[in-house]
Amino acid sequence: MSSALATQPEPTPIVKTEEPPLRNTALLIGACSILIFAPLAFGAVEPWAIFVLETSTLALVMLWAYRQWTNQKLDICDNVLYRPMAAFFLLATVQWITGISSYRHATYKYLLLYAAYGMLAFVISQSVRRYSHFELLANSFTVFGGVVAAFAILQGLAPNGKLYWMFGLQQGGSIYGPYVNHNHYAGLMEMLTPFPLVLAATATTSGNRRFGIATVAALMAASVFLSGSRGGMIAIVVEAFLLGALLLRKRKPGEWQQPAMLGGFIALVVIFLVWMGGNELTKRLISIHSEAKEEITGGLRLTIDRDCLRMFLKRPLLGWGLGTFPFVYPQYRSFYTSFFVNQAHNDYLQLLVETGVAGFGIALWFFVMLFRQAASKTKNWSETSSGSLTVAALLGCIGILIHSFLDFNLQIPSNAAWFFALCAIAASGPLQESRRRRVARHHNLVIEPIPEAPVQ
Repeated sequence: MSSALATQPEPTPIVKTEEPPLRNTALLIGACSILIFAPLAFGAVEPWAIFVLETSTLALVMLWAYRQWTNQKLDICDNVLYRPMAAFFLLATVQWITGISSYRHATYKYLLLYAAYGMLAFVISQSVRRYSHFELLANSFTVFGGVVAAFAILQGLAPNGKLYWMFGLQQGGSIYGPYVNHNHYAGLMEMLTPFPLVLAATATTSGNRRFGIATVAALMAASVFLSGSRGGMIAIVVEAFLLGALLLRKRKPGEWQQPAMLGGFIALVVIFLVWMGGNELTKRLISIHSEAKEEITGGLRLTIDRDCLRMFLKRPLLGWGLGTFPFVYPQYRSFYTSFFVNQAHNDYLQLLVETGVAGFGIALWFFVMLFRQAASKTKNWSETSSGSLTVAALLGCIGILIHSFLDFNLQIPSNAAWFFALCAIAASGPLQESRRRRVARHHNLVIEPIPEAPVQ
């Protein structure tokens, strides 16, 4: 006779939950904080601001690495820009180590800066993965750009010759917003203005919100004209024209909201300019054609361009060394001046002088990869978060690249950091969207945002 043994249920094991990994959103917020800090710190041109920029980007990369370690796996999203960026950094390293650079300390300093730009672009391209990240970037850039534009206009209406009405200039300048040079302020706005403008053109934005966002974009664009930057004015006009072309290309019969938005944006810009610009702005606009090369006293930009070509012919292959232009140029300067010409006022010529054909070729490789990857995501761009984010970032890059023919925005750390960040965004992979959002987009429905699962 056998008896069944009385069995008791096994105790439920206690599972110790691990701490949630650092989310992409936290890294993205950190990157946005660095991007916002840099322009507010006078463009991050002073040593203390450069130090903060470099150390904070290094800290972000360390946080990203810590996240990989806690997840016990290496999760890296490839980006087509990594290779040309690595090649350019290698070229500058060779200049520094081998002594090709005419001033190794300057090349080393710029190596650290470009490492910071690269790390920032890397973290952003690894972090931007979901629709919520598009909203975070678009909303953050819109608010930041609107606040800075409003401050710059107010400062322009009541100037006292000091940054933030508090900090005096040591060597003079043309203050606008947080920048010593109004052209560099315009460079920042060229990169920021497309975000509210594209956001207002997307299918998910409608009604009063569309009008409000377009108003912020108009304020930002108007501030570029009010700053008096000729290169900035040209860049903003080109950006508006390109966006208009994109809207017309995808416009369906009977659709009028998006073209009307662009027309309203232009009308608002004109209203702001008439209201706050006055006769001085009119004179500035009239002088664009006749004084396009006279931003430097005496119309010396063309002369500097010719001097740069002579410098390039002296070292055509690898150049004089990254960051060495202000130290080498005096011996090739063909005119007298009591001022220190520290930049070429043409980013392309300065790149050619400092890195030669090798560096210029790498830059062309970079741009080809950027535009090819971005073009692959622009189909139905106003209906998808990936397309909208790509178009906004790409328009910002185009604006600053146009302005670079007339100025040296990419030699200013804050603007260079923004440029490489936008390039990384434009060339990153498509964003993930929930099935619910895809279905709603297909049926042109407006849905409330829902919490998203963390990206592992």
